[in-house]
Amino acid sequence: MEIRKFSKQTAAAFGAAALSLLGLAGFYGKALPDRYNVGSGGELTLNTFFTISSRPAKNICTVALTDMSAGGSHSSENTLLLFGSVPVKDVTAVSEPRPQLVPCGETFGIKLLTDGVVVVELTKVGDSCPARECGIRKGDIIVSIDGKNIRSNRDVSAAVRECCEGGCTVRLRRGGKDMTLTIFPVWWEGSYKAGMWVRDSSAGIGTLTFYDEDTGIFGGLGHPVCDSDTKEMLPLSEGAVGSIGITGLIPSSEGCPGQLLGEFKGDEVLGDITLNCEQGLFGRLEAPPDKKEAVELGYKQEIRKGPAEIYSSLDGGEPRAYSVEIEHIDLSDSAPHDLVVHITDRELIGETGGIVQGMSGSPIIQNGRLVGAVTHVFIDDPTRGYGIFAEDMAEAALTS
Repeated sequence: MEIRKFSKQTAAAFGAAALSLLGLAGFYGKALPDRYNVGSGGELTLNTFFTISSRPAKNICTVALTDMSAGGSHSSENTLLLFGSVPVKDVTAVSEPRPQLVPCGETFGIKLLTDGVVVVELTKVGDSCPARECGIRKGDIIVSIDGKNIRSNRDVSAAVRECCEGGCTVRLRRGGKDMTLTIFPVWWEGSYKAGMWVRDSSAGIGTLTFYDEDTGIFGGLGHPVCDSDTKEMLPLSEGAVGSIGITGLIPSSEGCPGQLLGEFKGDEVLGDITLNCEQGLFGRLEAPPDKKEAVELGYKQEIRKGPAEIYSSLDGGEPRAYSVEIEHIDLSDSAPHDLVVHITDRELIGETGGIVQGMSGSPIIQNGRLVGAVTHVFIDDPTRGYGIFAEDMAEAALTS
């Protein structure tokens, strides 16, 4: 009887362990990406809490994407394995020459003109609001009025005056979809008005993340430029990089993020901004921002929790390296944030309180590779903030 009881307990324990392994494998199957980049000749390895290795998937062939002799890439299918034995899922590994990028850390001035104008506020004109009544909403992007392209606040005012009370056709974008509405302005205080405030441009300060010496392409900020009122990403018509002079610094404190203060140094244009997207600002610079050595791009699955450095400039001069700790990594494609970074450098904390606005884009270096960029500060703890994978920024740069 004791032997039978022991066997049942052992079987139950093995069954529970097997279910736990299957549950863990299912979790990683959903949380981990389906595609990875690896350096030429490298193997796919993941730095996860539990050990996950990979092996070539059975019955799946490797596909050459370009001529490898010309420094191209090839794709292979791999099976991820939990503890070297439990299959998680099949993924694609793209082997290619690892990009070499110059990590920056310099502050730069941002000037953007919007593609259309952004509705930032709806107001009453007398007893009504024509814009609201016709269906226009805060955050809408007005593209044209009565067939005329809208590029500025003045364009809107002129179009409203021309259509008067007869009504005019407004074409706009909302959530990526085109819409057409008819607005009927009203006469109020000496002119026809539509009852809306719009914005056609934006300016600010950010930090350059990387520069590609071969192409002149840069990446910066690590997050999109959004309208200050609607919090929506600004649609880019054109933009320019300007030289910024830092005039002061407001340190961060709990509940109150600080910021770098600065002003543009004249009208000198250092480069063009060609893309404003979720991964940041991208474009081309007319000259390298500084004379620093290029480093290898680090891929997301190679990043480890632990010590790293960020490059940042607090006075507009030469960027300095400051110590940080990478505390959290989320490889999931659906993750709202990729990294959590903790500032550990006592000198930086003493001067800024941690992360301040204007440091967004500060490159993160780990094991000699560019692995990410600082993007946001925690309101309740400014020594901590979010970061983005440099790999994602580098891929976005290719489309700029």
